[in-house]
Formats: sequence, C-alpha cells, structure tokens
Amino acid sequence: MDIAFILGVVAAFGALYAMITMEGASLSALFLPAPMILVLGSTIGVGIASHTLRDAITAFGSLGRMVRGPRSTPAAVIPVLVGYAEKARTDGLLRLEEELDTAPDDYTRRAVQALADGVDAEDLRTLMLDEIDSESARNRVSAKFFASLGGYAPTIGIVGTVVSLTHVLENLSKPDELGHMIAAAFVATLWGLLSANFIWNPIAGRLNRMATLEQERMTLVCEGILAIQAGSPPRLLEERLLAMTTSPPAKKKQPRPDPAPAGEDAA
Repeated sequence: MDIAFILGVVAAFGALYAMITMEGASLSALFLPAPMILVLGSTIGVGIASHTLRDAITAFGSLGRMVRGPRSTPAAVIPVLVGYAEKARTDGLLRLEEELDTAPDDYTRRAVQALADGVDAEDLRTLMLDEIDSESARNRVSAKFFASLGGYAPTIGIVGTVVSLTHVLENLSKPDELGHMIAAAFVATLWGLLSANFIWNPIAGRLNRMATLEQERMTLVCEGILAIQAGSPPRLLEERLLAMTTSPPAKKKQPRPDPAPAGEDAA
C-alpha cells in the first residue's frame, strides 16, 4: 500500500489546523453545516451532471484503489518477464502455461496464455495494445471526473458566499450580528477552495499518476511478451525493459548469463 496520499492530506489539514490554532481562531467556526452542504453537495451534483452516471460510479469506485496505490510498479514486472524469457528459452513457449497461476495480474496472465497458445505476433500485439488503450481510457475518466470537481468547487463556494451576503444585507438593522454573519458567509468560499485543493485536485492528480504507471507497466508486459515470442535473450530483454521504465529498481542486478535454448545440449 502506498500511503503518500494519506500522508499528504493529513499534512495539509494539519498545517491548516496549526495556523488556526496559532491565530487563536475557533475551529468550530469553519465547520458550519450550511456552507459545507452547499459546496460539497453542489460540487458533486454538477460533477455528476457533466458526466454520465457510469462515469461517476466508476470514479467513486476508484477511490479505494487510489488510496491503496498502484497494484505494482512498472519495474516490479521486469523480473517476472525475464523469468518467463528464461523458461521459454530452456523449456519452450508451451511450458509458460505453468506460470499462469502465479502471474502478477490478469493482463499478464492473458498475454502469457496467448503466447503459450501460439497466437500470431501481429494479432498478439494488436490484442495487447487494444487492452492498454481501453484500460488507459477508463483510468483517465476517473481522473477527469475529480479534476472537474476541483474546477467547480471554488466557483460554487463563491455562489454560497454571495447567497450568504445577500442574507447579510437583509439584516443591516442588526449591527451586532453583522460580523458573525459576514464571517459565516466567507466560510463557503473557504470550503470551495479547501475542497478543491485539499481533496478533489489531489485525488485527480494521484489517479492521473496511477494511470500513467499502469500504462507503463502494461506497455512493458506487451513489449516483453512480444520479445519472448521473438526469442530475445533474457539478458537483452532485461536491459531493454530497464531502459524503457521511468522507475528502475533501487538495486541494479548483475548481468546474468543467458540459459541455453531448449533442446540444446549443455557444454
């Protein structure tokens, strides 16, 4: 589990709490139900209105995955692919079926199954690239949904402030209450800016980053499987995949000797 999102949000709200405490302000003054309901409820409402219902359900369904972090880093799949290449080189492609149960994800499992089944290289490439495109599109939809919430929230906060100030102008005959009413009016703007920059935009940014990592990981699997099918030596495959990834392993492995091809007698 990647806790960067949790740490970041806690740090952001912690800094806000520290400022409020140092200023001697009342924390309860910021948690007024009316502006919070308007800003949060209306932001989510217009966000859903600007997308399809399926988009909204998909986006909210991705929150758990967003908090947990990516299933696997691109670099983590490289040793798996190199292991497949070594097995294919010594035992043949058909023996890769033995690795299906331990495949790190469904995409890799399907790719290995197609490889073991002898699917044509061009058809295999098309199949894997199409799945990368569709998965990337789904991931981007969730990120765009929360990015739109981040765009709407500040404006809706201003709407709440205008509505509250209208109520203030209706009560100019009560000067003793004006200060409290004006302060409450600006809480809506605060929550608009706060929710956009402390919640919605960080969620969108993290989903975008996870989508990029997922696409990179799937691309490595695609290129690795195609290279295995073409008979690429494991060491060459490892060097090529390491050159492609933006998140290389912390430790560099010593180059390993390539195993002898299947059917070739040991020296």
